[in-house]
Amino acid sequence: MHGPDAAALIAASPLGGETLTVFLLQVGVLLVCAYGLGRLGARVGLPPLAGELTAGVLLGPTLLGQVAPGLSGRLFPADMSQAHLLDAFCQFGILLLVAIAGAQFDPLILRRRGGLAARVSLAGLLVPLGLGIATGYLVPTSLLTDSGERGLFALFLGIAMCVTALPVIAKTLADLNLTHRNVGQLLIAAAVFDDAAGWLLLALVTALANGAGGTVVLTTVAWTAAFVAAACAVGGPIGRRLSRTGDDRVPVSAVTVGVAVIVLYGALTAAAGMEALFGAFVAGATLLRHIAPARLAPLRTLVMAVFAPVFLGSVGLRMDLTALADPSVLLTGVVVLFVATLGKFAGAYVGARGGGMSRYEGLALGAGMNSRGMIEVVIALVGLRIGVLDTATFTVIVLVALVTSVSAPPVLRWASSRIVLEDDERERQERLAGWNTGPALSGGPRPKSAREEKTADTS
Repeated sequence: MHGPDAAALIAASPLGGETLTVFLLQVGVLLVCAYGLGRLGARVGLPPLAGELTAGVLLGPTLLGQVAPGLSGRLFPADMSQAHLLDAFCQFGILLLVAIAGAQFDPLILRRRGGLAARVSLAGLLVPLGLGIATGYLVPTSLLTDSGERGLFALFLGIAMCVTALPVIAKTLADLNLTHRNVGQLLIAAAVFDDAAGWLLLALVTALANGAGGTVVLTTVAWTAAFVAAACAVGGPIGRRLSRTGDDRVPVSAVTVGVAVIVLYGALTAAAGMEALFGAFVAGATLLRHIAPARLAPLRTLVMAVFAPVFLGSVGLRMDLTALADPSVLLTGVVVLFVATLGKFAGAYVGARGGGMSRYEGLALGAGMNSRGMIEVVIALVGLRIGVLDTATFTVIVLVALVTSVSAPPVLRWASSRIVLEDDERERQERLAGWNTGPALSGGPRPKSAREEKTADTS
């Protein structure tokens, strides 16, 4: 690198002073509050995720910004460069969380029930998409942006309603110890399909809003297919090679190579117009899956104990529920929440039942697919950036993300407890046992081993 750009880079001051202090305080405060409320939620029977999300809401403009605006402004200033530091920290954590979910994904479920996963995903995508578009034409004109393009707004609202939050699903399944269950595996597969379709549709809306054509989406689809094929070809050999070292060696190389591949795959898919989370999932499913789980357990511990709580807390920070004081915004929010929940839950349930699954399996899939989380928040932020949403409609979509993410885990846990544990699930639990190196990190009970589950079933 030569010239003025190189000189500017060399002369740039390292991060420090107030900027670094505020960033460290943000991470520390979010971590302490999210962890504390997560443990409190677990004690009262709620998933830790509910408390972690609530921590962000309490620290954001909804509460702290109202009762102590000076403190809120110091801790979470409106400076975008400061906000981007916390966002970068959280994005890195999200990539690792999704990659771990991909590493625990069993591709055999696609061979056995790939059609069922596609059916659940398609029904859970098309029904809320259609209902969302229809609802977009009923939203009061006063809530539209100055451009007033109702058709574009309706399409955007449909996309926001049809997405599923893979990071939230991954965290929920880990909290509830359901990753090894067939329902959990189908949830991950259907969520990947849903998110891939959702991001492609979002790329289309963004292109239309910017005056571009649909060729952007076609190019992205072709590139994504080539990327997945290449990742499948090289992932297995690299992963198996990393697992050949003796058990007495510290698994530094496995963690280092794994994290490097995760971020590089994320960068590749982001550069192609897809979401970086998709690349992280591919890294987990094609490479990390072949590494012995015990070698990656330290990485999971760090992600679940540090990155995941801070990430979920940051989701709550973006929510300003005081906007719901406006009756028109509140009514719109209630209607959109009802339609979004009905569409996603009913679509996934009908798809599952149509594929021959039981009522409880359908309820579990419907509840899990209804989680929107950070994905919907990110989509809402895109809507603000391209001018499709204003502050009020942004708040409505974020409200849907919060309520669905908090309400889904209890239903998922209740329905899954009524599904009989099958032999292939026991085998998968034994294979994934290396991921669980100790008590649950979020204050919940220690996950049972397959032997303990089998003893409980026969007693």
